[in-house]
Amino acid sequence: MQNRVIAAIFVAVFAVAAAAQLPPEPPKRPRITGISHIALYAADPAATEKFYTQIVGAVKETDPENPAGVRYMISSKQWIEVLPLPADAGINRLDHTAWNTTDAEALLKYLAHRAWKVPPEVEKGADGSQWFMVKDAEGNKVEFVQLPDPPKPVEAPNAIGRHIIHFGFLVHDQSVEDVFYRNMLDFKPYWYGGRKNGEIDWVSQQCPSGHDWLEYMLVHDQPGGTPAGSTRRSLGGMDHFSIGVPSVQDVYQMLKDSNRLVGNEKAEPKMGLDGKYQLNLFDPDGTRLEMMDFHATQKPCCSPFTAPDPNE
Repeated sequence: MQNRVIAAIFVAVFAVAAAAQLPPEPPKRPRITGISHIALYAADPAATEKFYTQIVGAVKETDPENPAGVRYMISSKQWIEVLPLPADAGINRLDHTAWNTTDAEALLKYLAHRAWKVPPEVEKGADGSQWFMVKDAEGNKVEFVQLPDPPKPVEAPNAIGRHIIHFGFLVHDQSVEDVFYRNMLDFKPYWYGGRKNGEIDWVSQQCPSGHDWLEYMLVHDQPGGTPAGSTRRSLGGMDHFSIGVPSVQDVYQMLKDSNRLVGNEKAEPKMGLDGKYQLNLFDPDGTRLEMMDFHATQKPCCSPFTAPDPNE
C-alpha cells in the first residue's frame, strides 16, 4: 500500500513538472463581428456635415476617440468618423477602417502573439469603449473597437440605411493583404469580379464572425503608392463605403422626391456586376458612398457568392 502511495505521488509530481515545461497555450482570437466605422478627412466640415446629416440622414455626435473629430451615427454600432484634413493629405481622404470585436484587449494580445506589430495597450474612451490601431500588410490603418456595454442608443429616423455592409480601399497585391486578413484574422471569401473577362478587379473578404465584408480595390499596374493620374474623386471611388438597404430603387425615389440629392442630382440606380442594384453618391471630398441592395436580384458575374449576405 505504501509503495502505491509513493508511486502515485511520484506520478503527480512528474505530471506537474512536465506541465510546467510546456509552452503557454496561445491566445485565442476573439470574435470580429462586423464593421464599426470608416474614418474620413474633410476639407470643408460644414459641407461634409450637410452631406451626412441631410442626404445620409446620420446623427452628428462628438468623437470619444478624437476631440478634433465628429461622428455621424447611423446606428448605435456604426458610424462615419470625420476628421480634419491634414496638411500632407494630398488627394487622400481615407484615414482608417474599423471593425467591431467582442474583446479588444484579447485581440491585441492575439496579434502580438502572432508577431504582428501592435501598440502596447488598448485605448479607452469616456463612453466605455476600447480600441487599438494597427496597420495591415500594405500599411493601411485598421482599428478594432470594443463597444460600450450597452452601446448608447441612437435615434436616426432619417437615415437612408442603418447598416454599413462593406468598405473598400486600394490594394496592390491580394496575396500580401491576405497574409493579414485571411491568414491572421480568418476573413473568408465572399465574391470577386472584374470589368473585363478573366480580370479580377474586386475581391470581397467577409469578416469571421459576421456578414460584413471588406473589398480589395485592386490596382494591377503599379507596385505601390497612389496610381499615377489619380484624382481625389477617382481615389475616393476606390476608398469607399457601402450602406445596405432592402431596395436601392426605393431609397433613390425617396431621396429624389424629398430633394435630398443636392450635389448628386445626376446619380441614378444601376445594376452592379455582382447582381445587386447600387446607387453611388459622393461626399464633398469625393469619397464614394455606395448604396447597395442586401441581396442580388440577378446572377453575379465572375463568381458565385460563397457566404451569406448581410441583412438589416
